Amino acid sequence: MVKNIRITLYILRFLLLFPSLLLATPFKVATYNVENLFDAVNNGTEYKEYIPHTHNWNSRMVEIKLNHIAEVICDIDADILALQEIENEPIFTQLQKRLQTVGCGYDYGAISHKQGAAIQVALLSRFPIVQQRDVVVGDSSRVRNILEVDVEVKHRSLKLFVNHWKSKAHYGYESKRIVYAKALQRRIAQLSSSTEYILLGDFNSDYNAYLTLEDKNNNTHGKTAFSDVLETKIDEEHIVKAPKGWHYTLWYELPVEERWSHKFYGKKSSLDQIVVPQTMFNAKGIEYVNDSFKVFKAPYLFTKRGYINRWQYKKGKHRAKGYSDHLPIYAYFDAKAYVKNSKTQQSEHQTLSRIEALYKREKLTHSVLLKRVVVLFKRGNHALIKQSPQGRGIYLFGCASSLQEGGVYDLRVESIKNYYGLKEITTAYSVKTYGKVALKAYLSTPKKGIKQNELLQNIVGIYRDKKFYFQGKVMPIYFKNRKFTPKNGSKLKIAYALVGYYKKLQLVVFSKKDFKILE
Repeated sequence: MVKNIRITLYILRFLLLFPSLLLATPFKVATYNVENLFDAVNNGTEYKEYIPHTHNWNSRMVEIKLNHIAEVICDIDADILALQEIENEPIFTQLQKRLQTVGCGYDYGAISHKQGAAIQVALLSRFPIVQQRDVVVGDSSRVRNILEVDVEVKHRSLKLFVNHWKSKAHYGYESKRIVYAKALQRRIAQLSSSTEYILLGDFNSDYNAYLTLEDKNNNTHGKTAFSDVLETKIDEEHIVKAPKGWHYTLWYELPVEERWSHKFYGKKSSLDQIVVPQTMFNAKGIEYVNDSFKVFKAPYLFTKRGYINRWQYKKGKHRAKGYSDHLPIYAYFDAKAYVKNSKTQQSEHQTLSRIEALYKREKLTHSVLLKRVVVLFKRGNHALIKQSPQGRGIYLFGCASSLQEGGVYDLRVESIKNYYGLKEITTAYSVKTYGKVALKAYLSTPKKGIKQNELLQNIVGIYRDKKFYFQGKVMPIYFKNRKFTPKNGSKLKIAYALVGYYKKLQLVVFSKKDFKILE
């Protein structure tokens, strides 16, 4: 009898503790742009590639696409999942049924309802949806609504805003994204200061949008939707005491070289975002779980060559292969108070550095600031820079479009790499300009040996068998445009040659204008 009473008491205690135990379990929030999930019904609003019974888009192709997206969603295993590029409610319902069939269903779902729009945004949830509404951004069918959803997470209210802002392609001026950001901020201003919410989706803006805004899209004098209107120029250290309307993008949780989930015209970008306000750090309700933000990188989401394994559309036909051109991102949240790292946290503000120090590092975990670098040489989107005439030079690969020869800049460097031994900066942004300087002192040939990332000027020698013989030296030489490679035995005067590195030191001649044949 006594034993039975004790068992009953244990059960009662467990039942009383059960809600709090559930609440103490972190839950996962994710977002995924599925790249155009359309159905096989002609509604008249489809993108031309997805008009049923054209371009090999048919019921069979829809089934394959559904299976592929369901595979990713099941593997993400998020409790709340935002989706972008869902055509309409019927295909969203099909996706929900498919997920249920394969054993990873969601009991609750919501989708936006923008009349005439080709695609919508949606949300799947394992928690009850209390209400939903569309935040209207504009009247045009080309302007998508923002989906606002309230969910009940273990007896607490959490608001989600699912976004899909205007792309940077096809007249993608920044002013068009500012319309989205302002609509979102207007809605946030109506909320109580204690409201807990998460902004997520495809913002078509990098986490550092104020640095990456391209001239072709800059019709706002440098003002950006994501950084300036949404107020995301703030790091983890300062968001804790930030005012209402300021936001922290979780991309800052990762090392700078890992901050990407998409490639835009071959460049890695961070268009997908999970963004949180101060209320996710105040120990009063649902909190962000520190350092839990990640990019979902299942091996099947990449090709053998390392590219994102997007849905394949080639030569005007769908190929029934691939997934999406975006990778999903996710983070965990909990009822436990946010805990700052026990290790020393480094502010996102860039650390001062010298070019010489970059040669001792394999990669960057935080951005660094190179003060007063001089551009010695520029060809296309590549350049060679130094900080002093006798200091080390370093090569900027694919990130020098805004720089000019002779220009002096402060550069924020976010990624470096070794390319077969050549040290390169692969991501850098100009944060300050000082004008121009004379380059004569910087272009003199070094007296003590030749190192990579030097620039040799006005050297005369003989080209033979892919090597250049000059001044008692011999070095491999590489002509970027191979059709201008001179004949064996030619005597050359090279105006500019970069000392590059491909398994060993070599001279690199970029243009026909950089050399002439003497005989």
